[in-house]
Amino acid sequence: MSDTRGLGRRDGGDPAGPAISTSEHIGLADTHSAHNYNPLPVVIAEGDGAWVTDVEGRRLLDCLAGYSAMNFGHRNPDLLAAAHHQLDRITLTSRAFYNDQFAPFVTSLADLVGKEQVLPMNTGAEAVETGIKLARRWAYDVKGVPDGQATIVVAGGNFHGRTTTIISFSEDPDAYGGFGPYTPGFRVVPYGDAVAVADAIDATTAAVLIEPVQGEAGVIVPPPDYLPRVREICDEQRVLFIADEVQSGLGRTGTVRACEHTGVVPDVYLFGKALGGGILPVSAVVADADVLDVIRPGQHGSTFGGNPLAGAMGRTVVRMLKDGPYLENARRLGEVLRTRLKEYVGNGVVAARSIGLWAGIDVDESLAGGRELCERLLARGVLVKDTHGSTIRLSPPLIISEDDLNWGLDQLGAVLAELRAERA
Repeated sequence: MSDTRGLGRRDGGDPAGPAISTSEHIGLADTHSAHNYNPLPVVIAEGDGAWVTDVEGRRLLDCLAGYSAMNFGHRNPDLLAAAHHQLDRITLTSRAFYNDQFAPFVTSLADLVGKEQVLPMNTGAEAVETGIKLARRWAYDVKGVPDGQATIVVAGGNFHGRTTTIISFSEDPDAYGGFGPYTPGFRVVPYGDAVAVADAIDATTAAVLIEPVQGEAGVIVPPPDYLPRVREICDEQRVLFIADEVQSGLGRTGTVRACEHTGVVPDVYLFGKALGGGILPVSAVVADADVLDVIRPGQHGSTFGGNPLAGAMGRTVVRMLKDGPYLENARRLGEVLRTRLKEYVGNGVVAARSIGLWAGIDVDESLAGGRELCERLLARGVLVKDTHGSTIRLSPPLIISEDDLNWGLDQLGAVLAELRAERA
């Protein structure tokens, strides 16, 4: 039997029960949870804006924001109000029926990005899987590719999710190793290389699927001519251009879509993470009717996709992006972030890349790995995430204040100074 003694108060259980310590929480989790993650040793109990509080009462600056799912901060009042209102009405009907949140949600999202139709799903990986199915169906029904032969061009270093099909074109051994056999039909080319994209396309190619900015890879921003050239190639070769904006979209880079930075309009957008406001999973595939209409009733769906609560969250997120200060804050503080990170290059940081409120920082491997850096920042009250060895990512909520952002960056500078002194 599971040991659940004392799971109360600060962890969302019975408020009459005593709180338990960080070590007890971690011990129980490590005993009874599958080990598919290796979390930092902190147990978060509450959140407000850009800050969270752990079960020991420590306040911590959240500079990960749920991999951009919490773009609008913890307990955002507009999102909470929309959620509470909808929870008191109805949460799920299935797509067997219409619900009164569905049309406003899909209409507002389509209008926000200048497309005609929306296919709602739940997670980002589901949106990517839907985009893959959509591209293949379009290739067979519209382009005339022989059945079963459609191919999709993808970029090296990609991260689009963890389903069996998606990991089939991953280059990360941790993601794909030991999970074969793999799904065929994908051609991997170097990210940022438009010539390689063109060379990989042939008569069977249905789509080019890429991230406008690669997040998991370490916030890799491609050359400015890359996306425009990919757009031209897709037009020339009659191939769909699918942009995975699950992490980069909805304000993270200072624009609704990261593609806006180079003036590119893909055929298909994939959104997720922030679309649910950090309250529940909401994702969507957005395209014009001549693409999405190849999916007919019974060919694709989701029990929870487009549910009333998701619709209420999604339409609120759209309204906030249109009417709120979030995009401007991301642009303004993005400049602060970029400028401050320059101070550390050559002082413990090998390279720093940023766009909006999103940064990848390569730390000198002789000083520390990414995990150690994250642990040291945790001790100083800052939450970040490592990726690929000695790289860490920063993606604070778009509502973070300039003072809080500077304080968090000060802690990074202090940790780097400590490491340099220790290794000297």
